[in-house]
Amino acid sequence: MDWTHYRFLSRWTLPVAPATVYEALERVEDYPRWWPQVREVTRLNDSTGVIRIRSFLPYDMTFTAREVRRDPAAGVLEIAMSGDMDGWARWTVTAHGDGTLARYDQVVDVNKPLLRRLAVPGRPVFRVNHRLMMRAGERGLAAYVQAV
Repeated sequence: MDWTHYRFLSRWTLPVAPATVYEALERVEDYPRWWPQVREVTRLNDSTGVIRIRSFLPYDMTFTAREVRRDPAAGVLEIAMSGDMDGWARWTVTAHGDGTLARYDQVVDVNKPLLRRLAVPGRPVFRVNHRLMMRAGERGLAAYVQAV
């Protein structure tokens, strides 16, 4: 097993229309407004930016995000990631009852030296750290899209 390889899945249920959620998720530069763990987004061009995140644990992760797919009809936003993490992440936004289901899939290999050194003993803690970040993102996005 490669202890620095991670696969994550999160499902967010939001009480607004899928188009509203999709529009919020495609505006990555606004993420720091509603997602506290997304500390900074710096656009490099129309399809690439640098993102710095930090969750509960006291370390930052910085990576370049390059748009791979933007498909509003299918509700899909996908990026390739390189830097402290290499891999990909994808949002899939679909109708769910009276609201929306936003599914987040991520597959990454961690490159940050400290996290690689702590890969075996730290893995359960890193997974909880990610879960806490995603939970805060769900709450933040729900409040953000309802206020718009």
